[in-house]
Parts: sequence; structure tokens; C-alpha cells
Amino acid sequence: MANLELILVVATAVTGLIWLAWAVLRRRLSPERRAKMPWYVDYSRSFFPILLIVLVLRSFVAEPFRIPSGSMMPTLLVGDFIMVNKFSYAVRLPVTRTKILDTGAPERGEVAVFKYPRNPAEDYIKRVVGLPGDEIEFRDRVLYVNGEPQPAEEVGTFDGEGSGAVMSGATLFEENMGDRTYNTLMREDRPTADGRVVVPEGHYFMVGDNRDNSNDSRSWGFVSEELLVGRALFIWLHWDYNGSHMDFSRIGQAIR
Repeated sequence: MANLELILVVATAVTGLIWLAWAVLRRRLSPERRAKMPWYVDYSRSFFPILLIVLVLRSFVAEPFRIPSGSMMPTLLVGDFIMVNKFSYAVRLPVTRTKILDTGAPERGEVAVFKYPRNPAEDYIKRVVGLPGDEIEFRDRVLYVNGEPQPAEEVGTFDGEGSGAVMSGATLFEENMGDRTYNTLMREDRPTADGRVVVPEGHYFMVGDNRDNSNDSRSWGFVSEELLVGRALFIWLHWDYNGSHMDFSRIGQAIR
């Protein structure tokens, strides 16, 4: 994603400069030469507005992402294409990610996209379970926030398809956090990772809904506010390459 962003910025700048340079230089040309616009200027004039619109929308409004792993099952499946609100936390310049405007902060329980702390070139998506100052504890697979266990009720067994088949048989829970209700998966045959931490200021604690199969804050620590990308909104397409099928029923689903 970072390379695509850089390519888009460079392409927008180059086409814009070529078009601008022709607009300035053509005033010095004869009428005959003015009428003969070089092909590269014609292409730049055509593509610059499109590239600029895409750059603005992608950098400041919304951006599509593809879910590559099962760490957020059953909320998000491998092959889900989601839309992310880039305006939800801050307005940042493309490539440099310099903040130019604060627009909000993550809420406990929502699903967020962020840059992986150990490799900011990678985008991760998890659920926000800890805000700055929160005490987070996992004990016997139960999530505690500031000493309070988050209500979770067993609601059945997960039956996965395609890439999700690997988690078939996992126990399905309905968990509540604030005013949000969502599902999580747990496998009692997997080792549990208990521990208690306090989230430092300016950081967040992120956990996957696939609790026993997620590389998250329990392994690599907290997510800095500077690494936040945006809030996950909805699924706009599902194509599971492993299952080789498109699931139209997931299209348009809001991400809770």
C-alpha cells in the first residue's frame, strides 16, 4: 500500500508539472506549433485530474483494503474487501503521514486499520480493546478491561468455508464491549496467552477476534497514535482465492 501511495503521488506530480509546463511554454510558440500538442502533454492533461481526485479521496477520505489473513474471523474473512474511513482519526499527508488535522480518536470495541509497529510498510486490522490508560488483562481466555470482564456468551460452533475452513469447529462467542456486540472465535486446543498490561498515553491495545489465532498486541505490544490509518466501515466485495468463489451475501455488511 505504501508503494502504491508513492507511485500515485509521483504520477500526479509528474503529469501535473508536464501540463503546467506546456501551458506556460505554449504562449511563446507560434500558432502552428501551439496547435500540435505533444502526445505526452495530451496524456498528462487527460490523466492528471483523474489521478488528483483518486489521490485526494484515497489519502483523506476513504481507502479500500483486502483482508489477507484469518485473524479477524468471524467478523472478517480472508478475501473480504473493506472500505476504511481515513478521516476518522486524523488528516495526514500521503507518504510522509504528517498530521495536519486531528479529527477524532478510536473508540473501545471498534475495528481499526493501522501500520504494523514492527514494519510500518504493512497494514494490519484488529479490534481496539484498550485505550490510553486502560488496564488490559487476559485470564483463562477472558478479556478484562480495567478489572471488569467483558461479557461473552457461547453461541455455537464455527463452520468455515474456503480459507476459513481451518477454523471449523472453533467455539463461537458473542462478546459485548460498550455498545458494540460482535463475535469471537476460541480454540481450547490452542495454548492461551494470559497477561496484564497498562496502555501508555498515545497508544492503543489491538486484538484479533480470532483470539487464539491472531498476531496482535499480546505479542508485539501497543500501537502508537501515529500509526493509525482509519476506522473500518463495511465490506464492499468478497472473493476467497482459496475457495474460488464470490460471496454476494457479505457485500454491504457493516463492520461492527
